[in-house]
Amino acid sequence: MTNAPTPSRTDQVIAATERWAAHNYHPLPVVLATGDGAWVTDVEGRRFLDCLAGYSAVNFGHGNPRLLRVAHEQFDRLTLTSRAFYNDQLGDFAQALTALTGKDMCLPMNSGAEAVETALKVARKWGYRTRGIPEGAATIIVMEGNFHGRTTTIVSFSDDKVAHDEYGPYTPGFVTVPYGDADALAAALQTNEFTVAVLVEPIQGEGGVVIPPEGYLRRVRKLCSGANALMMADEIQSGLARTGETFACDHEGVVPDVYILGKALGGGIMPLSAIACDHEIMDVITPGSHGSTFGGNPFACAIGTEVCAMLETGEFQAAARERGAQLAAGLEPLLGAGLTAYRQRGLWAGLDLDPTVGTGRELCERLVAHGILAKDTHGSTIRLAPPLVATSEDIELLLGAVSAGLADMTGSGVSV
Repeated sequence: MTNAPTPSRTDQVIAATERWAAHNYHPLPVVLATGDGAWVTDVEGRRFLDCLAGYSAVNFGHGNPRLLRVAHEQFDRLTLTSRAFYNDQLGDFAQALTALTGKDMCLPMNSGAEAVETALKVARKWGYRTRGIPEGAATIIVMEGNFHGRTTTIVSFSDDKVAHDEYGPYTPGFVTVPYGDADALAAALQTNEFTVAVLVEPIQGEGGVVIPPEGYLRRVRKLCSGANALMMADEIQSGLARTGETFACDHEGVVPDVYILGKALGGGIMPLSAIACDHEIMDVITPGSHGSTFGGNPFACAIGTEVCAMLETGEFQAAARERGAQLAAGLEPLLGAGLTAYRQRGLWAGLDLDPTVGTGRELCERLVAHGILAKDTHGSTIRLAPPLVATSEDIELLLGAVSAGLADMTGSGVSV
């Protein structure tokens, strides 16, 4: 009688996770243990180029020395007070973030979804207090294909059936228009006189890095101003240097009324999110009307202040532009060789596979074998978002892996 082989550490961790944790994700079969810069290492000692970067939460790389230094210093001093008291880090963070955004005030929270919920509440209260809209009548216009989080209110206006279905009854007060269609937005603003805000992602990340037509954001800005409605930009994924500018709205020279930020704001170390806007909007928030036990905690704020300082240098924006141009140049030859299209802005790209070749999940599985971690979305699309500290050699490796993965699936290769 032979003994059964001992399960690998990978198999053991996956089995425990699948047994004891809810199945709300379908991860690739890789168990990560350490990270350094743009690279992660699994429990078997295999290294991978991280081309998801925590959905852009790890823009500055795993274990960024500047952020770790600040985190270690604050960790030894004070981590949580609640907002029942002042702490010595929140003021510095708020000043740094308002300087970065050019706004008067910020309201810190934790997750991106919390920041979106905060923006929705502020917009409605602003509409009632400032515009005199009848209580309960406020409308917020949202976009088809949006992804703003997974709370009950947010999924109420999602058209992703997996995120939306079987979570009703749903929160009313939202009108959906096609993304990128400014004429449809204009019509909706005319029809809905009690519109208090338009919620828009400058680039739809979860949708597959969907970039709207040139001039769309400028038109949204103009329409919102004309209708006395707030333009609220969800820059949780697209902001903080990912697209080659500090904010994706900067590509069109547009300043929204409300910035919604998260992910990279916490440096890939702590959940930290916030909205930023001017006094006449934020002043509708009064003591007790909104809050969070962990929102504005000193540990996250110390990290967030350093993130803002790093972004002020412009080095990460420049890196995203340079590496993004390199990525786009390498993807171009793959059109027709397994790819039907790609969309790229800074160091962020969405790749559409020919459905006859395979699915996005299948390509991601192939990329694992070539030392690359990426994530699929909507069936035949994958997203690439390496940390902004990735080198030109890293991007060449990524391009070679994509080419090889497509060659595995199509039976022919294209050199990049």
